[in-house]
Amino acid sequence: MITEKVIIVEGRQDKLQLLPIFAEPIEIVCTNGTFSQSRLEELLQPYEYCEVYAFFDSDRAGQQLRKVFKRHFPESNHLYTQSVYGEVERTPRRYLAKVLQDAEFAVKEGYLLGKG
Repeated sequence: MITEKVIIVEGRQDKLQLLPIFAEPIEIVCTNGTFSQSRLEELLQPYEYCEVYAFFDSDRAGQQLRKVFKRHFPESNHLYTQSVYGEVERTPRRYLAKVLQDAEFAVKEGYLLGKG
């Protein structure tokens, strides 16, 4: 799959929540809770020419990871879920589709209409 964009998420369930929404090729990479700069660099090395998006939970762990990510990858784009949902995996796909569309990702229309 050829992609120009990559989304970094915390875990597999976040990835599974996001994947069906896209109407374009997208790579989603899981950090699995990684907080070190070297591990993040290792994860992102294959995507050095891609536009990088971080989509982390709004809980404490997600905020800590986002802080590390912003410090070491300041050129990255950040996507946010509402704190009421707490985690990307618990965020309704309709809301996720809107966030992704606002970030100029191609999303399946059914998710924007609440059918997905």
